[in-house]
Amino acid sequence: MYEGAAPEELPLFRGLPASRRTDLLRNAMVHSVSPGTVLFEQGDVPNFQLIVLTGSAQLFGRSAEGREVLIEAVRAPDLIIPAAVLTGAPYLMQARVPEPSRFLLIHAAVLRAAVDADPLLAHAVIGSLAHQFRRMVRQIKNLKLRTATQRVGCYLLALSKRQGTPDRAVLPFEKTLIASELGITRESFSRALSSLAQSGIRVDGQTIAILDAPRLAAECTPDPLIDGADAEDFAI
Repeated sequence: MYEGAAPEELPLFRGLPASRRTDLLRNAMVHSVSPGTVLFEQGDVPNFQLIVLTGSAQLFGRSAEGREVLIEAVRAPDLIIPAAVLTGAPYLMQARVPEPSRFLLIHAAVLRAAVDADPLLAHAVIGSLAHQFRRMVRQIKNLKLRTATQRVGCYLLALSKRQGTPDRAVLPFEKTLIASELGITRESFSRALSSLAQSGIRVDGQTIAILDAPRLAAECTPDPLIDGADAEDFAI
């Protein structure tokens, strides 16, 4: 897990000459924010490229009727929606901060000019875009190829692995929020947990005991092409 670093040590800048890093960071800002802060709204045009130094940001989509769903979480040291920044197009999602976090803000026009001028920086940004694209494809496959129960079971297995506790998973957010990212209602999430009790789990509030991980895996069929390393930005 990324533990945070000075801005000049971010992966985005590692291959750049010191002069290029200095140019990019000369007018950049480090911004510390508290939980609940909205970084931008969907429909806003980017003024800055935000990069997560510590903590995370959650990206939400909202319908015209006001229905809101969690799309994904972005964690350090990733860029937040660089596609919108590079094209100058409106954000398609709102970004909200769920925990104390720090962000590096680089003026969007400065980043675009630097990407145009420096192939090394362009390569690094393309790498970030490629990582985010693969992550989104994994999420779409998870939603379209699995039942609700399979999604919940694989989520619990991935969560326990991320938390380093193979015998349990502690839900990091309220169940409604987790359910929305998995493409189901809170009621469907609860029904899936009840169903998975027959496959080796026990629910105690926010803590899910995994009593029989092989049995749970057999029921939910984890897939490295869905649940692999670059799928870790589900909100787990």
